[in-house]
Amino acid sequence: MLTIVLTYRNRDLNIVRRCLDSLQGQTDQDFELILVDYGSDVKFAKDFKELANNISFANYIYVATNGQLWNKSRAINIALKKCKTPYFLMGDIDLLYHPEMISRCKSFMRQHDCVYFQYGFLSKEETDLDKNFEGYVPEFLGNGDVTGTTLYKTDILKGINGYDEFYHGWGAEDTDVHLRLKNAGYGIKFYEEELLVKHQWHPKSYRTKKSTAPFHTRQEKVNHDYMWQQLNNKKTVANLNYGWGELPSETQLQKLERPEKVINLTTLQNSFEAFVYGVLPELNSSIDINIKEDTTSKTLKNKIKKMLGKKHFSSFSIEEANNLLLSMIISTHRLSSYKYTIDWNKGVINLKIVPYETKN
Repeated sequence: MLTIVLTYRNRDLNIVRRCLDSLQGQTDQDFELILVDYGSDVKFAKDFKELANNISFANYIYVATNGQLWNKSRAINIALKKCKTPYFLMGDIDLLYHPEMISRCKSFMRQHDCVYFQYGFLSKEETDLDKNFEGYVPEFLGNGDVTGTTLYKTDILKGINGYDEFYHGWGAEDTDVHLRLKNAGYGIKFYEEELLVKHQWHPKSYRTKKSTAPFHTRQEKVNHDYMWQQLNNKKTVANLNYGWGELPSETQLQKLERPEKVINLTTLQNSFEAFVYGVLPELNSSIDINIKEDTTSKTLKNKIKKMLGKKHFSSFSIEEANNLLLSMIISTHRLSSYKYTIDWNKGVINLKIVPYETKN
C-alpha cells in the first residue's frame, strides 16, 4: 500500500477538483491520500477543507502558517511523519493522474528505490476543457530535470530526514532530495516510457509584488545555489540542526495574537542591521515589528554629503530590507510562528513573531 501526499495553499479549486477526480478514478483504489493545507487564507481553507471532507479516502491536515513564506518541504515532512505505509508518492495538486497511476506505482515498488515521472504540460486553453486523462493533449513535455512527482520507499525518505526545510518559496527542494539519495547510494529511475501525469496550467500571481504576502525576490536563485553547494558537500541527511515535519504549537499561535512588545524601525542601514543580525536571532519574547522605508537618506542634503564623501545616512530599499529580513527568518526562525505582510507601494512591512520553543 502507498500514501499519496498533495500540498496546497490558496490554489484555484477547479484545478484541485480535476486533480482529485483523477485520483477517484484510479483503477486501483488501494492507497491513502494526505492533503496538507499549508496556511491558506480563510476562504480558501474553508472551501478546500469542505472539498477534502467529501473524499472518503482523504486525510486532511491544516497547518496554521497563514502569513508565512511557502515551505513545501515542511508541508511534505508533516505528512511524511504521519505516513504508515511502506511507499510514499509525493505529487502536485495541479496534476492530472493517469487512471493506472497507482497500479503502475505498485509495479515499480519491487524494482526501484525511487521513481519519478515525466510531466506533460497543458496550455491554458487545454486545461479549461472537460476531457478524460487521455484526451488532454500536452503543449510540451518535461525532461528529467522536472522532479516534482516522485515515488519513494518511505523508510529511505525518513532515513534522510525527508525534504530539506531550508527551501522556502519555490524551486529545488524536489531535486535536492534526489541528489541526496544519490549521494547515499540509492538508485533513481526517471520514468518516461508513458505519460502518467499531466500538469494543468495556472497563473503564478502568488510570486509577485502585487500581493501583500511574504515574497523573497531572490529566494529561488538562493535555493538553487544552496542545492549545488550541498551536492558538492556530499550531503545526505537534511535538517540536522532543526526539528523536521513539526506542526506549529497552539501556545505559539495564541501568543502571536498578543505580542508582548512593539518595535518601530525604518530601513536606515545601521539600525536595521542591528535589529536583523543582533536582536532577531536571540529573540525570546513575542514582538510586533513595524518597518517603514527610510526617507532620510533620500534628502537632497544627504545626497550632496554622499557625493562629497562626507558622513551621510545610508538605507536599504524596501526590497533589500524585505529580502534580508526573510533570509534571517529562514536561517534562524523557520520553526517560529509569525505573520508577515508587505505593502510594496507604500514601503511598509509588518512582522509579528513568536520564537520557537524547543520541545522537551
